[in-house]
Order: sequence, then C-alpha cells, then structure tokens
Amino acid sequence: MAKNSALPRESIAEQIAARLPTLEPQRDPAARALGERLLLDIAGLCVAARHADYVRAAIAAVEQPGPCTVIGEAAGLTLGAEGAAFVNGTAAHGEDFDDTYEGGPVHAGAVIVPALLAAAERHRLDGAYLLRGIAIGCELMCRLCRVAPMRVHKAGFHPTAVFGAFGATAGIGAALRLTPAQQVDAFGIAGSLASGIIEYLAEGSWTKRLHAGWAAQSGYRAVRLAMAGFKGPRTVFEGEHGVFRGFANTDDGNFAAMLDGFGSEWSWLTIAFKPYACGTMAHPYIDCARALRARGITAEAIERIECDTAEGIVHRLWEPLAAKQQPPNGYAAKFSIPYAIAVGLLRDDAGLAEYDDALVHDGRLTALARKIHYRIDPDNPYPQRFTGHLRVLLKDGREIVERQDYFRGGAEHPLGDAAIDKKFFANCAFGGMSAAAAEALARAARGVFSQASVKLA
Repeated sequence: MAKNSALPRESIAEQIAARLPTLEPQRDPAARALGERLLLDIAGLCVAARHADYVRAAIAAVEQPGPCTVIGEAAGLTLGAEGAAFVNGTAAHGEDFDDTYEGGPVHAGAVIVPALLAAAERHRLDGAYLLRGIAIGCELMCRLCRVAPMRVHKAGFHPTAVFGAFGATAGIGAALRLTPAQQVDAFGIAGSLASGIIEYLAEGSWTKRLHAGWAAQSGYRAVRLAMAGFKGPRTVFEGEHGVFRGFANTDDGNFAAMLDGFGSEWSWLTIAFKPYACGTMAHPYIDCARALRARGITAEAIERIECDTAEGIVHRLWEPLAAKQQPPNGYAAKFSIPYAIAVGLLRDDAGLAEYDDALVHDGRLTALARKIHYRIDPDNPYPQRFTGHLRVLLKDGREIVERQDYFRGGAEHPLGDAAIDKKFFANCAFGGMSAAAAEALARAARGVFSQASVKLA
C-alpha cells in the first residue's frame, strides 16, 4: 500500500526511537541519586497502601504467576510482569502521596518505577539497565507535558494515565534494548492502550488509583507485542487520529518543545516529592493554612477565606464548590482545596490520617471548608509553578494574607534525603510493617541499582 503523501518523512515516534539507543543517563550520579529516592518513596507508598481495600481488589483481580515482586506483601507474593506492574503502580498512586512533575503535573515515578522494576525482574536485567529505563521513561513522560499544556486535563483525561503508557514503553524499550523499528511499533501500540478519564472526581471513586498501574502494565505489553512483531502506527503522536488529537482535542501540539534537548537536558531530575497526601496543587494552600495556625488564628475567628487560584485547576480542585466544601469520602477530599485548607489549619498536617473517611465528615472541618471561596488569578504561573494564597477576613474586622509562591518539595524547594527517609519509614509504619522489615526494604531499595540481576525482595 502506498504511503499517504501527507504523512511525515520522519514521525515524532521515529525521532524519539532514533535517539534512545544513544542515551546513557545511568552514568550520571544525579540520576542514580534521584532513582534511589524514587524507588524508596514508591516502596514506602506501596507498603502504606498494602492493606487498603483497593489494593486487595487489584491483587485479587490478577491471576498471573511469575517472578516479580509485589512490594510489601508479607507472604512474599510474586506475579507476572504485567500483574506486578499493575498492582505496584496502583498501590504507589493510590493515596496521591507519590512524586510529581511540576510542568505537568504527572506522577512519573508511580508509573515508571513499577513498570521498570517488573521488567527488570522478569528479564533479569542488571541495576544499570533498570536505572537507564527509569530515567528515560520518566524523561519522556515529563516531556510529553510540553506538547499541549493543560489540554489533556481539560479534555477530561488524566495525563499520568495517558502519558504514562508512553513513558513506560520508552523506559522498558530502552532497558530491553529494542531496535528503533521495534520501539516505534511499541509507541504505536501504546497509543491504543493508553487511557484514563477523570470522572472519579464526581464522587471520589477509585479509578484514578489504577491509572498509574494500568499505564505501567500497558507499557510492558506494548513492548512485548512489538518485540513479537506486532505493528503500530508510526504517527501515533502527531497523526490525524493520534494521541493529542484524541486526548487533548488539538492538532497543533508543540512537538519541538518536547524534542528540544531530549537526551542532553534532563527534565526528570526536577521531579518533586510530596509532603502531603493529596493533590499537588493543594500543597501550597496547606502551607499557608499552617502558617495561619502558627500565628494563632483559629477557625472560630474566621468569617471568610478567599483564595487566588489558577484557572487550570478549578475544574479538578475547586468545582463544584459545594461538593469540594463537603467531600463525600476521604479520597474525594484529596482533590479539594477547601478541605485541604481546613485540615491544614485545624490539624496542622495533611498526611494519610487526615484523609480518613470518618474524619472528612468532622463538623469543624466542614464548617471551616464552607467559609472558603476562590477567585481566578489570570497571572497565576500554573503549570510551571504551583502557588497558594489565602486572604482571611476575621470576625473582628481584620484581614490577614498568606501567600506561598512555590511548592514545598518541588525543584526550587526540594525535600532533602532526611525528609524522604522520614516519609518512607512513616509510610511503612502506617502499613503495619515492622521497623526491622522497613530497614531491610530501605537497604534493598538503595542497593538495587548495583545488582547484577535485579530483585527487590
């Protein structure tokens, strides 16, 4: 069949695939350091969620024996590569406490680490190839956010789910040393496996939790199909019926922004780690609320709180306002800025315990959340930067303003190793793991990139 003359001589997928064999990010000490932090953070999150009902449901739904670690399973449960990638990705992302890339936002580590760990254990890769795959997979996932900023979310899809399938495909393909032609086919196949709508926002249902796991397993399946000779469209990214037309409702994506510097400038090195167990854009607002508490401001003294916010987050974290002021359950509360502000002021934290289903219905929290409103700031820098702003009107007539122009944990204000270690051990304790077992898991996570044949557990 003759090729359509309108098709490009070299597609976007072909350009990416041509570069992958030349990349060796595993040689960079900064990549090693970040890879260890990501693996430690993901491991702790998997342990924290291991007894959760949604994780038990995910495990029960997988009937696939194999050699791959299910992180934190006391009985030493192992699964096939797709099953382990799915379960670990679901557990890692399930509490919305996982890493984030501020230019997206996307949760790269929660997709790429489970995907690459499963592939590495299944194919007996060494630690260097595991790190290579993690770096390349995270990098592509982050860079895809540049093509059509905010449009995937606005179209009703979850960028972590959509871009994650391609990031996992790139990372696993690089680790397994696919040929450029195989890699192009794998990208094309991944386009038909990518998915993830954001209707979970309506009532706090569980489907967002599986998005990272589904993307992780989809990347592995796309790669294995391509290795077996299955063909995929080479114009999967820019084509008339390609990813950005389908998931972002656009045909004018800025692919140059994605490709410029790919392989020489590493965006994934700015991946951020969360201090709070909720949507990233709520974090600066929580810090502002905690600053109010530190100043002695009580909920009872507040008449009204007005917040400047970015237009791009309103449909996910502010509206419908009445529902966000009184979320139906703990998971829905993770995507509510009014609840985040209230819990930050009243409990001085927003960790896993603050998103318990019973706590969400506490009368004091609900009463304060109902006082919180927003207005759109047209100059807000989202998604390049996440900010928080509270203008508090007190019953005695005073007005207090708290503002934070950064995300604590982000590239400009990163969490140090001590904070990440503390989070890991706290998450392990939350999941009921003994201190000795947590120490052993931490040692394994830190040593995996030195292994001749990767095995976490």
